[in-house]
Amino acid sequence: MTLQRDKKAPELSDARPSLDSSNQTALHRSLQSQIVLRSPTAGDGAAVNDLIERCAPLDENSVYCNLLQCSHFNETCVLAEAEDKVLGFVSGYLLPRDDETLFIWQVAVDKRARGRKLAQSMILELLHRPACLNVSGLQTTITPTNKASQALFSTLAEQLDAPVEQRILFDRERHFGGDQPSEVLWDIGPFDPEAVVLPSDTLGAQSVGRAA
Repeated sequence: MTLQRDKKAPELSDARPSLDSSNQTALHRSLQSQIVLRSPTAGDGAAVNDLIERCAPLDENSVYCNLLQCSHFNETCVLAEAEDKVLGFVSGYLLPRDDETLFIWQVAVDKRARGRKLAQSMILELLHRPACLNVSGLQTTITPTNKASQALFSTLAEQLDAPVEQRILFDRERHFGGDQPSEVLWDIGPFDPEAVVLPSDTLGAQSVGRAA
């Protein structure tokens, strides 16, 4: 997560607002309707790619990368939409050798959907998924200057009543050749999977296909 176009960093970012007044008006109407949180499909790949391209300082992945996230990893990714407009996306995966830990790769929220705890709700939605029912740990990496992501994951840790440990996962010099800041691993947990509760004040957000 970075403030300077860092590479390979799972970031929280807000999309820059469009200057097109008609688009702003249409999206405003969308935000007044129900926001749906759901698993993405391959058909969402291009829209997700467009969202991430608008979200500084996120890595701009290839469309192919987003297609794989929306298909192969759709059980651990979540898309937020209203009236067919993509307002947010979280990509993640279960650690290959630890299926009780969910790693959050990227968090993207359209700037016009800010102030609704949408990023928090999307991550908690993932923890409600059948694929994550046994998850008791949450991980991500954040650069030292990314205050927005630090605030988000601090809030999540508090809500989950879970401890947080931090250590450098990828070092500026050793792994990035001095080209970008170190990535600090945030290791949140353990927490009780049964204690995961979605916020009640997220602009009418409703989940589709959640575990019973």
